[in-house]
Amino acid sequence: MAKQERARRTREKVLTAAAEVFAGQGYSSTTLNAVAERIGMTKGALYGHFPSKRSLAGALINESRHTWASLRAEHDAPDAEPGAVLERVVVGFAGRLQSDVRLRAALRLAAECPNLAQSLSGVLAEMHNALTELVRRAQRGSGFPGYSPQLVAALLMIVMYGLLNAPAGCAEIAGAPGGQPLWRLLFTALTGNGGADSACPEGGSTTGPASGPVSGP
Repeated sequence: MAKQERARRTREKVLTAAAEVFAGQGYSSTTLNAVAERIGMTKGALYGHFPSKRSLAGALINESRHTWASLRAEHDAPDAEPGAVLERVVVGFAGRLQSDVRLRAALRLAAECPNLAQSLSGVLAEMHNALTELVRRAQRGSGFPGYSPQLVAALLMIVMYGLLNAPAGCAEIAGAPGGQPLWRLLFTALTGNGGADSACPEGGSTTGPASGPVSGP
């Protein structure tokens, strides 16, 4: 049991070290030597836990799925007000991105490595589908305006990722961690008095005052 616990702790250290290197340098520039040196291991010892850089990246990607599922379960109580659930899940995930280097690394891997992105795309699709359903529930139970749920879900994911990559000055204005003032502004705009009049039906489109048609996914 003691040996298994040591192995588990070492594996966790390796994953965190790998995430720090992936998040800072990207997949192509990361080496197993760099990961091993970060925690004072030999490359051979590292191989005992992960046989390749790809397996390390895959473990981080798989972990991101569990992170999303646990975060949603934490905020999606059966008797909770649907609009509040939507906001708490989004703000909670955005905050987790700020504090969790493993999650940040998984998103960078998705952006930079197409082969790994195919694996992560399942996670991203699950997130988008879940957010779409949360928007639908908020529309039914909280008077959330009738924008295309898919479009709103896509917007929320784009802003989450954009906040993660915002310049330092913008991040300070957004109010880290999690950018709560920014999210409050976005949700206020989405649920404002003019929202229903300009609502985009699911699968439909609307035209902005100074732009061409904007279509939902």
